[in-house]
Amino acid sequence: MKIYNSLTRRKEEFVPLEAGKVKMYACGITVSGDAHIGHAFQAIVYDVFRNFLEKKGYAVTYARNYTDVDDKIIAKSHETGIPADEYARRMIEKTDRVMHEAHIGDPTLLLKATEHIDDIISFIQDLIRGGHAYEGAHGDVYFDVDSFPAYGHLSGRDKEDMLDGVRVENDESKKNAYDFALWKAAKPGEIAWDSPWGKGRPGWHIECSAMNRAAFGDRIDIHGGGRDLIFPHHENEIAQTEALTGKPFANYWVHNGLIKINGQKMSKSLGNVLLLEDLLKKYSDEALKFALLSANYRGDVNVTDNLFPDAEAHLVRFYTLIEKAEAAFPQEEGGMPAIDEKFDAAMEDDFNTALALSDLFGYFKDVARLLGENDPAARRMTNQIKATYGLLGVFRRDAKEYLSAYAAEEEIPEAVRAVAEERLAARQNKDWATSDALREKLKGMGYAVKDSKSGYTLSKL
Repeated sequence: MKIYNSLTRRKEEFVPLEAGKVKMYACGITVSGDAHIGHAFQAIVYDVFRNFLEKKGYAVTYARNYTDVDDKIIAKSHETGIPADEYARRMIEKTDRVMHEAHIGDPTLLLKATEHIDDIISFIQDLIRGGHAYEGAHGDVYFDVDSFPAYGHLSGRDKEDMLDGVRVENDESKKNAYDFALWKAAKPGEIAWDSPWGKGRPGWHIECSAMNRAAFGDRIDIHGGGRDLIFPHHENEIAQTEALTGKPFANYWVHNGLIKINGQKMSKSLGNVLLLEDLLKKYSDEALKFALLSANYRGDVNVTDNLFPDAEAHLVRFYTLIEKAEAAFPQEEGGMPAIDEKFDAAMEDDFNTALALSDLFGYFKDVARLLGENDPAARRMTNQIKATYGLLGVFRRDAKEYLSAYAAEEEIPEAVRAVAEERLAARQNKDWATSDALREKLKGMGYAVKDSKSGYTLSKL
């Protein structure tokens, strides 16, 4: 099994620190607002990683954190009049609820920064004693970047450009502008804890290092998060932890891509943030997973207007064939191990969910053919598909229930679908003349076909 390691910039054979066990940590959500599709993508990706590692026989301890104290949460507290700790608690409850509605699995350990203040303070004290951190003039504590020569290896940045895009604390007592805060002195009206340096709160980066060490010790197997966290967050985590322990922090650094909305970065300033709660009112959680996992996890996902509707349409078509197979052969048991073997081969190559999901189009084409031949192998195929692909969070529902909830108002006639399938096969064989002819035939039947990476969609003219 191979995993792409962001630190070495190559795929590497996965070898755990301890045989048969995996320690995995993924940076979670800062609960200053509602969970959006980017948060869901990250949580889905690492839930899938955990599920597949468990399938391969590993005992996985998967930790995910909530940052429940930071500048944004304090700003929301001032804006709403709700104490910062209470605001964070409410947002965590809401986030947990919507993640459960999306059927995203809970981590083994759900860590919160405010529950690890003592661990954070102890960590900072050890860094100071080791000469890697120092107290500023006003009760802030900073990490001395120059004390860690390997700084910048993960991101590939040097000291000339490491300040780019990073907010720098304005403190004349800092040794260097690029030194970052481990502890922030309290300002009037802010939530704060007692510390050897006076009242204050943790800096963002130290939280994950301290919680990791409290949960797992000095080293972990896999550390994950969004690609936007590589610098400065993960770079700073490496510096803090390895400066303290003198050991490699994580054997594999993995990063999922980001969400774009019609080609643009998703951001509040652009007004294009898609909240998970709102999406679940329009689409099934399986459609969201199918759409997001149809791309390589390391790449960005471009959410177009058609992405989730197309995914739902594919699933309706697949569930329709599952329902027909179950109705035609109600007593047929067993599966087709070759489907599971091919799935595992894709996932063992850096969790290639895109390849695994693309195989479904060929499988269901075979199911349709076998149903036409009244062959019980159709049911065995759908049995195996459900058993195998449930790991990705799809085909977990009863077919009739799913179709009742999400089927389109007007079902595509079988004759039209057959022509579309024939055209898809022609395209896969690069028979463009036949493909064009079948497109025209579909027009004559009153339907337009739109191609996509995962297949096609049909719509009435």
